[in-house]
Amino acid sequence: MDKFIICGGKRLDGSVCAQSAKNSVLPLLAASVLTGDPVVIREVPDISDVHCMAEILQEIGAEVSFAGGDVRIESLHAGNHSIPPTLTRELRSSVFMLGSLLARFHRAACAYPGGCDIGLRPIDLHLNALKRLGVSIREREGYITCECDRLTGAEIALDFPSVGATENILLAAVGAEGTTVLGGAAKEPEIVDLQNFLNAMGANVRGAGTDVIVIKGGLPLHGATYTPVKDRIEAGSFLIACAICGGEVEVEGVGGDTLGLLLHKLRENGCKIHTKNDKIKIASTGSLRCNRKIETMPFPGFPTDLQAQMTALNAGAEGVSVIVENLFETRYKYVPELIKMGADIEVRGRNAVVRGAGRLHGANVACGDLRGGAALVLAALGAEGVSEVSDLSYVDRGYAGLEQKLRALGADIRRIREE
Repeated sequence: MDKFIICGGKRLDGSVCAQSAKNSVLPLLAASVLTGDPVVIREVPDISDVHCMAEILQEIGAEVSFAGGDVRIESLHAGNHSIPPTLTRELRSSVFMLGSLLARFHRAACAYPGGCDIGLRPIDLHLNALKRLGVSIREREGYITCECDRLTGAEIALDFPSVGATENILLAAVGAEGTTVLGGAAKEPEIVDLQNFLNAMGANVRGAGTDVIVIKGGLPLHGATYTPVKDRIEAGSFLIACAICGGEVEVEGVGGDTLGLLLHKLRENGCKIHTKNDKIKIASTGSLRCNRKIETMPFPGFPTDLQAQMTALNAGAEGVSVIVENLFETRYKYVPELIKMGADIEVRGRNAVVRGAGRLHGANVACGDLRGGAALVLAALGAEGVSEVSDLSYVDRGYAGLEQKLRALGADIRRIREE
């Protein structure tokens, strides 16, 4: 497996443009099978999760080609509606294929989805909503088989604003007869992006970004060319990196409205933040105060995908911080690796008490999930001495060319490729 060798303590300066959002591109790829016409998604990041989703599309009979950062998908009119277990267990976003396959072909089958090991992440919300649309579901030995004669619009209320369930309902409901009203919907910007993409294909979806989304289904869908929103999580990671290392960095492509709570927390740490249109500029001395408390919540709350990175920041700051993880029950698996770098962190269930060490030191650490891996990279950038961060396959799931972007800002980081 590849690893990073990072010599910490280098100031970061310059500008970086955020890639297209991983959490938007994956459902857009799933949505491409809703039509037999060609679909082009532009500026797609070169990350392993995208390539895994492309493999899934190819397995069900679509033709997928990459050229100049764009992905072209031509979905066949008949194909395989069963997703191989090896791929579903590798990529949790494969579950989005249920909604789109049911909308197009009225049948779909897959194993329980996998992805990073950050908790159970049950898909009951997905399956119960599909049943409301008229889908018959059989679960046996870890495999899910879904069938229906037709999909019918319905009123659906989510008990929790799940991003994945909201997206899956949208994908299925555009193929249903009649109107679907989804209450308790997730409000993330990536939901708005999926709505805009579906409407570009000829759908009629309204209300994304609020907790009620109305889908008028059954309309004929056609191909489209679409550019996704930029990745607010990658953007946030670069802002946190600058905060830890000190310096001045401008991140392009993401507005302050999508990262409001992160920016508030970084100001608490002692950073100066300036926002204008789709640019965010941060200035940091590298000498930071701990946040009193960070509590993850669904959007517009603090994003769970930035929790690990901010824990790394607080571990090298001054003071005491309490981190509360409300969305995933095992998202602190990276903590033992931070402790190797001198962090003082005590995990108590969903809470972590971080006693700032002032500055961490270099160590050999291993990634165990995507965002935890990013946190280790950021911690190593600010640490004293040299760190080796291994098992980069997790980081490569969500960050394209991370070392090149960081090196352009002044970081001392290089990738060692291992067979």
